Amino acid sequence: MLTDEQFTQAVKQNMDTVYRVAVNYLRDPAAAEDVCQEVFLRLFRSKPDFESGEHCRSWLIHVCINECKRVLSSPWRKTEPLENPESLPLFENPQDSSTFQLVMSLPQKYRIVLYLYYYEGYSTAEIAKLLHLLPATVRSQLDRGRKQLKQLLLEAEHV
Repeated sequence: MLTDEQFTQAVKQNMDTVYRVAVNYLRDPAAAEDVCQEVFLRLFRSKPDFESGEHCRSWLIHVCINECKRVLSSPWRKTEPLENPESLPLFENPQDSSTFQLVMSLPQKYRIVLYLYYYEGYSTAEIAKLLHLLPATVRSQLDRGRKQLKQLLLEAEHV
């Protein structure tokens, strides 16, 4: 059972990650903030026991993805493109920022696996568990996402 101090520490350590996953999944900063609140509210209510900080992080991302799916399936959901520069993560290198924007323009199934693999550092097996997919499916989506991203990068060079 999580103590109040452990809960506070979990929020501090994982808030950015949960928010970035939600923004990546939903492409809507306001909805991502709502998802973050719901994720940490669930953590506070359930107060599960975690084996490690990584176990807690995985649990939070798993809950975040499920909550994002719930939000996307809502009949009240309006989709809006992510064009607000203040809502994008900050990168020191402008090329990293433009690459991230291209990743965000990919279809959702490629965008989320690329984000978890490259930006959060998860392995394909870990991503498969988080997304309830087979590892082979994750590898296929990574491969297809890389190909689409490469095509977008080539097109951006020629513009």
